[in-house]
Amino acid sequence: MENNLFTNAHILAWLQYFSDNADVDLEHVKILDITKKNKNLIPAVESHRSVLVFTEAGHPDIFYRMFNAGLGECTVVYNEGSDPVGPIKQNKVYDMIDRGINASAGMLILNPKARSTLKFGMSNQSFAFGSVRYVGSEIRSIILSKMQIDPQKNLCVISGESIAVEAAIHGGEGTIIAVEYNSRDRKTMEDNVHQFGLNNITIIDHVDEQTMADLPVPDVTMLVASASMEQEMKCLLKLNPNMEFVIYTLDFAVAAGMPALCKTLGIKDPDIIQVTVSKLNSKNTFDTQPAPWIITGKAGE
Repeated sequence: MENNLFTNAHILAWLQYFSDNADVDLEHVKILDITKKNKNLIPAVESHRSVLVFTEAGHPDIFYRMFNAGLGECTVVYNEGSDPVGPIKQNKVYDMIDRGINASAGMLILNPKARSTLKFGMSNQSFAFGSVRYVGSEIRSIILSKMQIDPQKNLCVISGESIAVEAAIHGGEGTIIAVEYNSRDRKTMEDNVHQFGLNNITIIDHVDEQTMADLPVPDVTMLVASASMEQEMKCLLKLNPNMEFVIYTLDFAVAAGMPALCKTLGIKDPDIIQVTVSKLNSKNTFDTQPAPWIITGKAGE
């Protein structure tokens, strides 16, 4: 089994094994094969009460990373070896943080506290500390909603670190291309990828035909407006003439010029909104946060 991916026969055998040996309703089990590219374990466990995970030997810190993500109370149901036979064992994740995976096998992870709803707008305190100044969670939730994320979409996020992270968590079947021009921001992005256990983010340092050549073609691009925005959009439209764009800017002149730019790029009737968020402070007055313009549109229509 060590050299083979898990086939339908393997999966059915493990399902039967856990059905016979564990008190779990298989109707609600999420099946996750992390031997395949782009599969994220931690977000899957956070959002499902039961996850049947297939993994190859290795992953020396897999349980430590789950513990570090706040999943220490989850129960791991497993056996020793590569086949679904023999005595079954159960341990909490916090009791397994010093263990790795020593054989290709299936394991069942139970999380009775799993969230059952899709929630946009994680707290900024959840992300890795570093060079990045993250957009406010309320604004991020609107941007993510405008991106209309679904699990299969491929996304490109340019200079939107926390947006790339949340998109990767919610879009577990697609690829997220995170473009970070600044080396310190790339390091912070890498820290976030490690912290959240994300395997579906590819980080590149700029947008052109070479850097995008071997990557999945994006369905949606979110970008922070910059001097290179027009060049980026033209390059991406060559890859996908029907690209959807979500653009963030704090510059009124940029927002006002977007209809003309969109027209030249074949993006008809862009939608432009301004979002203002005010928060009550300790003095019972409201602090108004920066109010960005968010521009959305689709080419080729």
